[in-house]
Amino acid sequence: MTRPVNHDRSLEELERDRWPTPSGDETRLVATVLVLRRKPVGDLSVEDLRLLIGQSVGLVHLLPLAVDILWDDPLAEGDMYEGDLLAAVLSRNAEVWRTIPELGREVRSIVSGLVDVPSILEPRIKEFLAR
Repeated sequence: MTRPVNHDRSLEELERDRWPTPSGDETRLVATVLVLRRKPVGDLSVEDLRLLIGQSVGLVHLLPLAVDILWDDPLAEGDMYEGDLLAAVLSRNAEVWRTIPELGREVRSIVSGLVDVPSILEPRIKEFLAR
């Protein structure tokens, strides 16, 4: 079980850090991140989590939510492919896992129990387990 996160608060509220309102001049990715930071974290979809985690946004708050999802469905899928949330989680740098080692241990347990892993995840799992 991961650390509790206040699901009713947005990343901006949890981090006490307001980012600018999208102006229309930013890329679609940046605009999406700006909007998602204002959404209560409990309302974020698998795709929202995949996108934010992939951009290393709000990791201390979002990784526990992602790990909870991965315990139930290790191959949870956003808009990309089966297991794309796991791929985003696994690809965070080693420093993240040193900061929150208990989550790293949970992810290690999740991936260690996987069978019939999609080929796109195999190198990421091997790299993660090698750390």
